[in-house]
Amino acid sequence: MAKVHHYLNFDGQAEEAFNFYKSIFGGEFKSFMRYQDMPSDEEIPQEIRGMVLNVVLPISKHFVLMGSDVHQHYGFNIQKGNNSFILLAAESSEEAQRLYKGLSEGGEIEMPMEETYWAQLYSSFKDKYGICWMINYDGSKLDRWGQ
Repeated sequence: MAKVHHYLNFDGQAEEAFNFYKSIFGGEFKSFMRYQDMPSDEEIPQEIRGMVLNVVLPISKHFVLMGSDVHQHYGFNIQKGNNSFILLAAESSEEAQRLYKGLSEGGEIEMPMEETYWAQLYSSFKDKYGICWMINYDGSKLDRWGQ
């Protein structure tokens, strides 16, 4: 497996929180995107256009802290326990599929393994023990998320 990152979801406080983390850990953001920057044919609601879509803050040589603001418009509500994900950055599509199949068995799928505009394969789900996971394989896509 290439890397493991921690992904934090916020309800509108991602920018404030990550500026706070940056003040503690130092460094610079490797990525900072807002919803208005998202390549989409869909109209982005005005109230979320300025919210954080994805932010990446390297805090050591091998670990980055990642996060975003989530919104009901995209079917996600912050609840205790779903605001923190373990993100697995797979080295191959086979590894991504294997991890997805194994970890999601008996769990609750939020987004099935599929291609997105940022990754060749991506999924998010809660395993049968209630732990939230994201699996990402960039493949031929750009390294947008700092993995």
